[in-house]
Amino acid sequence: MCKFKKFIAAWTAAVIFSCGLIIPETASSLTIKEEEELSVEFLKAVFEAYDIIKDPVINDYINEVGQKIISAMPPQPLAYKFYAVRQDAYNAFAGPGGNIFIFSGLFCALESEDELAALLAHEIAHVSCRHISEMMKKSKKTNMATMAGVVAGILIGLGGAGTVGTALTIGSMAAGQSIALAYSRENEMQADQIGRTYLQKAGYNLNGLLSILKKIRSVDWFDAEQIPTYLKTHPATEERIMYLDNLLENREAPPAKKNYAFERAHTRIVALYGDPDTALRLFKGLVEENPDNFMAQYGYGLILNREGNPKAAVDHLIIALQKNPTDPGFKIDLGKAYFMAGEYLNALKILEKTSKSAIGTTIGHIYLGRSLMALGRYEEAADTFNTLIKDDPDNVDAYFFLGETYGKLNQLTSAHYNLGQYYLKNRNLQTARFHLNKALEYEKNPEQIEKIKQLLKDLDPPTNFFGIDKEKETDKK
Repeated sequence: MCKFKKFIAAWTAAVIFSCGLIIPETASSLTIKEEEELSVEFLKAVFEAYDIIKDPVINDYINEVGQKIISAMPPQPLAYKFYAVRQDAYNAFAGPGGNIFIFSGLFCALESEDELAALLAHEIAHVSCRHISEMMKKSKKTNMATMAGVVAGILIGLGGAGTVGTALTIGSMAAGQSIALAYSRENEMQADQIGRTYLQKAGYNLNGLLSILKKIRSVDWFDAEQIPTYLKTHPATEERIMYLDNLLENREAPPAKKNYAFERAHTRIVALYGDPDTALRLFKGLVEENPDNFMAQYGYGLILNREGNPKAAVDHLIIALQKNPTDPGFKIDLGKAYFMAGEYLNALKILEKTSKSAIGTTIGHIYLGRSLMALGRYEEAADTFNTLIKDDPDNVDAYFFLGETYGKLNQLTSAHYNLGQYYLKNRNLQTARFHLNKALEYEKNPEQIEKIKQLLKDLDPPTNFFGIDKEKETDKK
């Protein structure tokens, strides 16, 4: 065995022994309770500054793969959750509290579930080895909200900020913290070793990690500013590739795990959240090459609808559904395209038949309610949106359309109340105050009056975590 292999073998044994199965709390890291508290503030900062994809098909799939890896590990003290960030960048990172993010640009570049699992396993290992909590401790920031903002800015990258003001604010806050909040080569090697152990236990092969690392490294970056954040926050990429090449030497790579769930989630993220011109060329070419490829027909329909051509989208989504009639999600997207094309009766017919347990059913119910609204069936539309809010209280759009529906029914108290809830949940506090005060003028029920008064009283100060005045932001709805 060469010296390099002997070194790696010794390092592997040391890492697994020192990391153990669950890393205990130490004086150099935050406690589990502190990390959980920080994670709440961190998520608020991330969700305010960045566009988090709220697509149940994509979110459920990423979490399913992540939890499959978690199930191969010993019991964990933190509850892991997985998210996709809508940004055309090569990045993935773990935040405090077991919150793990992958960017849409990197997801679009993936070719198999093995690659996705490899990325998630590496980030999971950073959490389980307490690397994030150690970095937080080193930052010496006592204010949780401030620390959360700094961490969000560094881990996601300044280019990911929602506005120029946000980027500048994060930049000034993060300037003195970037060294403390960067993984060391030892962190990377340790996360690789632990991640690989559980990756294999979960049934995935190591070629996925090797292929995605080579993919990230192989892209031509013209200057330092264009280097992906993943490479900045995850050093020693060359060493990691060299080690994997040696580890997998003389091993035949098994076929990539390109299953249906991956294909569906990947198709959606490329068509709905990737570069539209690239998606149009890709799916048009795939359909021309093989018209029987129902996933290509599905992707082509999605991007056509996204680009404002719903009538053409309907034709391709019908073909996709005919060739794959068992996926209720295909019906939901066809119903949405019918609605966008102004074919409200066709939209209603297909969306009424969609199983309530289907993935993406909340999207289906939004367009079912909107179709009923368009047909003037306001009472039924209100029932649909009320049911959706009862089942999914965090569905922000449901409040908006319910408010609009009550407006059509001339039920002004409920109209203003639900619009107030919509703008409150979107952090547009000025408009939220307007609607809640209007609801208060019309409301007669004493209990509801007190509830509205409490909402008004509890309104947060009109700034977000990065000092941006949310009340001055233009409402886009």
